[in-house]
Amino acid sequence: MTFSPEKDPFDLFSKWYKAVLNFSCKEPTAMTLATCSKDCIPSARVVLLKEYGAKGFVFFTNVNSRKGKELTENPKAALVFHWMEFSRQVRIEGDVKLLDGEKADEYFSSRARDSQISAWCSKQSNVLKNWRDFEQAIELKEKELYNTQVSRPDFWVGFCIIPKIIEFWQEGKHRRHTRFRYILVAESNWKIEQLYP
Repeated sequence: MTFSPEKDPFDLFSKWYKAVLNFSCKEPTAMTLATCSKDCIPSARVVLLKEYGAKGFVFFTNVNSRKGKELTENPKAALVFHWMEFSRQVRIEGDVKLLDGEKADEYFSSRARDSQISAWCSKQSNVLKNWRDFEQAIELKEKELYNTQVSRPDFWVGFCIIPKIIEFWQEGKHRRHTRFRYILVAESNWKIEQLYP
């Protein structure tokens, strides 16, 4: 199977993403996020895409987590979507922007209450010596916020990856994969290159 590139990579991403959402894909929003510390030590983990568009790809996290610190110190990142059911992959590289509080408030308010409380109590990426400490913190926070709306903690933020490079990969028979790379030349102006598989 091959594909033809669109003029705008976001149009192609949208077409692929909608196909995945309409299929019984286990976790269609899962994307590997690669970051790098100011000391050039890389790390990667899977996060969930919450929004995308011409301005970039959005996810939310604790700014005090390892990824949050690395994105703050070195605001560049890479993403990988791997949809095995479709034999497709999308790779993205770009700059990182911290979203405003209003956007983070909007997303946080959409989360389940239990998840909101857990977010308040998790010292994400720090050493947890005793699981019971975390459970007790949750119990205390539940009592404190009983019958009230849970507001977003200041450390719960949104990041947007603003792409400079987007690459689309489609598996082919006998390793004859189709690859197209988009490179941002100017605002909304993309250079398209086909790559060897």
